[in-house]
Amino acid sequence: MDIGVSTFPTDYSIDIAKLAQKAEEHGFDSIWVPEHIVVPLKTNSPWAGSPDGKIPKVYADMVDPFVALARASAVTTKIKLGTGICLVPEHHPLLLAKQVATLDMYSQGRFLFGIGAGWLREETELLGGDFAHRWTQTKDSILAMKELWTTVESEYHGKYYDFPAVYSFPRSVQRPHPPVLLGGMAKNVFKRIIDYGDGWMPNRVTPEDIRAGRTTLDELAEAAGRDPKSIDVSVFGQAADNDLIKRFEEAGASRVMIRIETANEEDTLKQLESIAETVLK
Repeated sequence: MDIGVSTFPTDYSIDIAKLAQKAEEHGFDSIWVPEHIVVPLKTNSPWAGSPDGKIPKVYADMVDPFVALARASAVTTKIKLGTGICLVPEHHPLLLAKQVATLDMYSQGRFLFGIGAGWLREETELLGGDFAHRWTQTKDSILAMKELWTTVESEYHGKYYDFPAVYSFPRSVQRPHPPVLLGGMAKNVFKRIIDYGDGWMPNRVTPEDIRAGRTTLDELAEAAGRDPKSIDVSVFGQAADNDLIKRFEEAGASRVMIRIETANEEDTLKQLESIAETVLK
């Protein structure tokens, strides 16, 4: 079982470079950062993580994930670097494909592309996303990026994105491209993973959810002629609980990411040390 850490970097939290260095020294498999480009002041979209639906301020405070992970990559050599998650409909694939490939190049093949379609309608629409059909748009974007990552003269003609033959470089170190891991528990998530993804990365789930999901993924993969073992299951945002981690592993997960609360350097490193002593010793 691989064990990573996830956190919300801000301008008042620990420098992500320092955290990444220490996480690598402790032996964590990966470090993950989320994305919210903006949070509109007035929204009607409830936040699922709170009984009152109020969006925490840290969601507006977080830094850009690609810049943060690039900074982390420069001071590490082994730890994997993941978006947890990148909100795909808020980006144009011509730009996002270059960001992904560049980060994978500079990190020497350590990038994990965790993706989602978003839940904050006002943010998605402000940035040009079709919220009602955001997963259709996400698929269109991923397929366009796969063309950019895998062909020299790349062109794509889809519903949301349409471009003539272009050159798009650099190439990623991972071939054909960094793994695309779909977040969430949406109704059609498993079909989407089989269709254009490489793994599942759910949040707020139980071992029983993972067991059921792993079974469904295996069945769908076999029906589609894909090797079920090629599809990764990573469980996001969990507590440092060895029994729970073991149950996730038995249910079919290959990675668990432990959450680190946003804090200053001293408090964050104390959290990291405590987590490492609990789950890595």
